[in-house]
Amino acid sequence: MATNSYTAPAPKQPGNTKSEAEHYQHESTQGARGEGLLRVKGEKVDIAPLQQSITFPFSGRTAKNRFLKAPMTERLCHWNKDGEDINARGLPSEEYTHLYKRWGEGEIGVIVAGVYMGSSRFSGYLRLLSPGNMMTTYDAVEAFGNPILPDDHDGRVAAFKKVTDAAKAHGSLIVSQLSHPGRQGSAALNPNPVSASDVQLEIAWAGNSFAKPRALTVPEIKEIVKQWGEAAYLCHKAGFDGVQIHCAHGYLLAQFLALTTNKRTDEYGGSFDNRCRIIFEIIAEVKRRVPDPTFIICVKLNSVEFQPGGQTPEDCRNLCVKLEAAGIDFVDLSGGTFEGRAFEHKKESTKARESYFIEFAELLRPLLKKTKVYVTGGFRSARGMAKAIEEGACDGIGMGRPLGAEPYLCKEILEGRVQGAIENFVPLPQNTQATGSQLHQVGHGHRLISDWSDQAEVKRWVEAFEKETKRKESILPKVDSSGYPQIQAQTGFEYVR
Repeated sequence: MATNSYTAPAPKQPGNTKSEAEHYQHESTQGARGEGLLRVKGEKVDIAPLQQSITFPFSGRTAKNRFLKAPMTERLCHWNKDGEDINARGLPSEEYTHLYKRWGEGEIGVIVAGVYMGSSRFSGYLRLLSPGNMMTTYDAVEAFGNPILPDDHDGRVAAFKKVTDAAKAHGSLIVSQLSHPGRQGSAALNPNPVSASDVQLEIAWAGNSFAKPRALTVPEIKEIVKQWGEAAYLCHKAGFDGVQIHCAHGYLLAQFLALTTNKRTDEYGGSFDNRCRIIFEIIAEVKRRVPDPTFIICVKLNSVEFQPGGQTPEDCRNLCVKLEAAGIDFVDLSGGTFEGRAFEHKKESTKARESYFIEFAELLRPLLKKTKVYVTGGFRSARGMAKAIEEGACDGIGMGRPLGAEPYLCKEILEGRVQGAIENFVPLPQNTQATGSQLHQVGHGHRLISDWSDQAEVKRWVEAFEKETKRKESILPKVDSSGYPQIQAQTGFEYVR
């Protein structure tokens, strides 16, 4: 890779909003074709802090380094066709398994695969959404192509075992993120959503809108708690090393936590203790269903919601202290909801430190004597990552979109081959969908991953995205694809080299 560097010019965007790369001032390093045309510049530093293993306090399991792959919605699993029963959904595909194989080869300490857990029928089924989000029922889904593990009627435990075996082949731990969308499932796939209360999510984009939820009854809450435990049991059978309970990003448990979405007056509403009651019932149920003491239990939390009346830093701080008392191995701090996106810097003071939520982690960490703290969001240079560990701001580094652009990024940082991630000039907020296209390229075995530091490649993707969005909208309420534009990279990153 070339050593010359310069301040990246403000790129001409095909959209009307800024890109992630131009959202804060930094320098870029020019690279060679096939290795990322532009990378975030980072000085060569001692990466020993990132190489250190980390042992979790309650399970006793050890991650081989400080990296964590955050869950993403890959949308690569099989889906039921017209006329086919709904329980055909969510079976891992070869492409899904191949993607996790690549992440396993990337020397990531902890790989988190998502699982959503919601049902409007409360059928007792549990649905496992793909790494990034695992659903626990067949009819409460985040998107077409989600992984689902509600039962083993078609041998899907064995199918997920192939995924976990592939992910763990090089020493990574793999944890499934169990979640329920609540009111945040699109109306086309979730016409009868449930939530803590009947507060509707009144936003829409790319053909997605959200139906008004009804408030869960107390017996239904108890049933959901049981479903969470059953999902954890099935994950354990499928070879996952643990589960992550998803309490962030506006999904069901976050809907219980936030006063904006929890208007209940019973034992699940009102006080902070009442609003987080369901979380601790779930933790207890997971421990009951999976009595293996080495099974990791961790939690994904919002450090803050970027909307009035949402979950506050004080709520998160108090919850973390209670989670440590409940035996949680680690918390992964993030932020934002569908109404208040967090995939960009909101404060000037965090820009130099890269991570969006590093300041909150720094305040929280001294309060926790055992539970470890990961932070996900914004890290782009080896220098910023190593410094966060070295200064004690957090115990581990979570990454999402950069590991879609280059699945071996952690390995290449640890080997000293690169000092920064590939720049991303996709206009916000479409950068998440653009990462989805990259995940499909990896899963389908493409030699090249689209390089979003190349303006022409970004322009091609934006045009494909606009075309796919119009097509999706024209066939609603039918949903027949992931929604991610399927493009062959013309300017791409050769990740297998």
